[in-house]
Amino acid sequence: MKKNSIIILFASLVALTSCSYQSNNRIEQDDLNKDNERVYGVSPDSAAAQLKNVYTPNPENEARATAIKNKLYGAPASAPTEGPAVAADTTAK
Repeated sequence: MKKNSIIILFASLVALTSCSYQSNNRIEQDDLNKDNERVYGVSPDSAAAQLKNVYTPNPENEARATAIKNKLYGAPASAPTEGPAVAADTTAK
């Protein structure tokens, strides 16, 4: 009984001391991109210049991504055709 309590006490002390391990294990390093406007924009508080890039959507990429998703996770279950949650189709006449 005494041996178990000593082991538990030692394990709890190790756990408590390991909680603050990373706070003492830091090295201050200079920021290599400090003056890079592409990374930080005009100032560190502004949006980066990279965010201004706008890409046109490609339908081929969306179809390919959907095919890969269906292959990995299976095709999504079809939506219910009856019930109160399904709205009536008013566009078809």
